[in-house]
Parts: sequence; C-alpha cells; structure tokens
Amino acid sequence: MDPSTLFDLKSLGIEGATIAMFVSLILLLLTGMPLAFVTLLVALIFALGWFGPMALPLITSRIFSFVNSFVFVSVPMFVLMAAILDRSGIARDLFDAMKVLAGRIRGGVAIQTLMVAVILAAMSGIIGGEIILLGLLALPQMLRLGYDRGLAIGVCCAGGALGAMVPPSIVLIVYGLTANVSIGQLFTASFVPGLMLACFYAAYVLIRAYINPAMAPVAEPEDRTRSEKLRLLKGLFLPILVVIFVLGSIYGGIASVTEASAIGVIGVALSTVIRGEFSRELVVGAALQTLRTVGMIVWIGIGASALVGVFNLMGGVRFVSELITGVSEDPIVIILFMMAILFLLGMFLDWVGIALLCMPIFVPIVTSLGYDPIWFGVVFAINMQVSFLSPPFGPAAFYLKSVAPRDMSLGEIFRALLPFIALQIVALALVIAFPGITGR
Repeated sequence: MDPSTLFDLKSLGIEGATIAMFVSLILLLLTGMPLAFVTLLVALIFALGWFGPMALPLITSRIFSFVNSFVFVSVPMFVLMAAILDRSGIARDLFDAMKVLAGRIRGGVAIQTLMVAVILAAMSGIIGGEIILLGLLALPQMLRLGYDRGLAIGVCCAGGALGAMVPPSIVLIVYGLTANVSIGQLFTASFVPGLMLACFYAAYVLIRAYINPAMAPVAEPEDRTRSEKLRLLKGLFLPILVVIFVLGSIYGGIASVTEASAIGVIGVALSTVIRGEFSRELVVGAALQTLRTVGMIVWIGIGASALVGVFNLMGGVRFVSELITGVSEDPIVIILFMMAILFLLGMFLDWVGIALLCMPIFVPIVTSLGYDPIWFGVVFAINMQVSFLSPPFGPAAFYLKSVAPRDMSLGEIFRALLPFIALQIVALALVIAFPGITGR
C-alpha cells in the first residue's frame, strides 16, 4: 500500500503543511526526544505524506551532501583541541600567568578571566568547555575575594561564550557550511566584533568596580620574585604560540581552515608533551568527549538537512521567504525580523539546529536584499551569543551550574546574565547599523 494514501498532507496546502510541520516539531520536542531524531522523523513523515516513498532517495542524497563536506573535518579537530585543553593544565597556568598582568587593578581577577576567555576561544572555539573551565578556575577565586556574585557569574558565562565569536568559532564553521561561504572570510570578519564584545564586558566590569568598589575588591598583592613572574608568564607562551599558528596560517593564506585545525590539534598535543601531561588517559578521554560532541552535531545536521530538503521540495522555503520579505519593503526591517525569529528560537533550540534549519532559508533572502552573507554570518554569531545566555534554556547557565557552589541557583545565574545580554544586544545593534565593523 502506498503510504501517501494513509495521510495525504498535500491536501493541506503549503500554508497548512508549514503550520503542521512546526507544530509537530514543537510537540515532539516537548516529549524530550532529541532534536536530531525529531527532525528526521518529521522529515520522513512529510516526505511520505507529500511525495510518497519515491522521495526517500532525495533525503539520503541531501544528507550525503552535508556529511561529505571536506571543511566539516575541521569541526572534530577543533573539538578535540578543546577536549585536550579541558584535561590539561594549560588553562590553569594561563589563568595564573594573567595574574601578573591584571592583578593590581580593581576588578583585576574579572579582567584576567576575560583575557583568558579570549585566548581559550582563539584556541578552540568551543563554548561549554570554556565556561566550565572558568567556573572551576575563576569563579571560586572571585567569590573568595568578595566579588559581587552576579558580576562573577556574568564574567564566567559571558566570557566563556566568546567562543561563538572569536575565530576559530564552530558556530561560524557550521554557518559557512550551510551558507556556502568562505569560512576564512567569516573568521576575518568576526575578529574585530569578537574583541569589541570582550572590551564591552571589560569596560562594564571596570565601570561597575569603580562606581561601587565593594563589588570588585582589589586582590592582596602577592610578593613574587622576578624569576617567579617569569615562570608564570611562561604559561602564556605555548597557548599564544598555538593561536598564532592556527589563526596566522588561516589569515596568511598558508593553510585552509581544515588544515589549520589539524595544526591546532598537533600544537595543543605537543604542548601537553612539553608540559609532561601527555598520557593514554588524556588521549582516550579527549577522544571520547570529541566523539560525543561531534556525534551530536552530525546527527542534528543530518536531521536538519533532511527536514530542510523535504520542506524545500514542498515549496516551503519559497513560501517562508515570501512571508518574511512581505513583512516590510524596508530591508533593515526584514533583517530585524529575522533577528527576532533567531532570538526566539535561541531560547528553546540548540544553535546547531537553528543554523541548519534557518540559514538555508535566511541567507538567500539576505543576499537578495543586497546584504553580504559574510556580514550576516557575524550578525548570526552575535545573536547566538545572546541565545547562549538567555533564559529559560540558555546553555551557559547550565554549564556554570554544573560546577558552581550548591547555594547558587539557576535563577540567580540567569539574573546575573541580564546586563551581559544587554551588552550583547548593543554589540548586535552596532554591527547591524555599521557593517564596516566587520570589514565588509
């Protein structure tokens, strides 16, 4: 029996089918089923109900084109870098080295935390691991020194989330794959906005600290000899060397993003060898963490590719495009409407799913409006920064909660993130209003 005779979805029309698809996604997600399997199931149902069994090979070809991309190899490489960093003492030594540079100013520990966050982001581009590392290293020290709890929480979460913006960002890599644009150009365009956001956080910390000194006490000066300071500063050498090799090889045109990711893994692995930390346990643990993370990304990608492929064949992408462009004749209003959609989705969905579901629809619209898709990639990454911190499901809060003191509730963490969300929105508005910030 032809399955399409059991449920003829074509009779709903594209408007009704779009609503039915959206409702199906929401209801299935509410059951707790993983996003990857939800999208695959909905894609299968609508393919059978709209086209019949003959449409199934089209789904498989769509999935193959996604997983067959050479650039996608860089994702597990950068995840592996983060996993090795997570298990080594590189981040701890980096944090200790920053005490020499930022320890004497008011709010110095918060500033050094942000500096470490930028360097870690430039080494791996993975967000969860960074927030956990900062939560283990910086949060206890700030709380011990008497920092305002909200300020300490916000610095750890917002600083750790900089991995979405600072190259080599996994968010930008996935965007580049779905938008079919140069990932190297995305990295170049996001560099200044990423540093700008980090400077916003640092300025906010300093302003709050000097308005209310009790919020960020000055740490007691530690008497160190010159040799001790030099020993601590050595902790900066290997991480910065890795960053120079990875980003320098990309910006210098020496290596592609995929090749640079392999250089990064070799650099971090050699760093652990030099430090005497390389071991079988470190390699096995990092490999297993990489498999779990990349497996999640690949499965979400497979499900989203299948769903968008079916929706496109149904005429849904054209329907949604007309719906969005019909909001206004003013291009900037359409861009802001897209930002609102991404912001709302970011409160409930993972960024991987948002990128793979929305970008095939949004990017052609952006291009047709005369905007640069590279610029839009940076705008998308900043929007995803907001989603990492936004309640009710902002992952940054849950990552920090996993290593925070027991008396620190999720409600307190989310309240502490509100000023940093406001700074992210300011940065987003500036990049939309002044595209030249991205160099485009």
